[in-house]
Amino acid sequence: MSKLVLAVEGMSCNHCKMAVETALKSLAGVDTATVDLKNKTASVSYDESKCGLPAMKEAIETQGYTVGV
Repeated sequence: MSKLVLAVEGMSCNHCKMAVETALKSLAGVDTATVDLKNKTASVSYDESKCGLPAMKEAIETQGYTVGV
């Protein structure tokens, strides 16, 4: 499993946290996704043969948030 920490802008509440976690967890290959609202980050553990940064970025941006790395 690979791990990645993404900077996610635009999150401000538990609804935001759940939206981002749910979007990431819905991707094939994502094992865990945990959002830290205070630090505005999403920590993802995933199988890089099934999923990568472009898919994660798209999933988060579809929810209305901005992604940095």
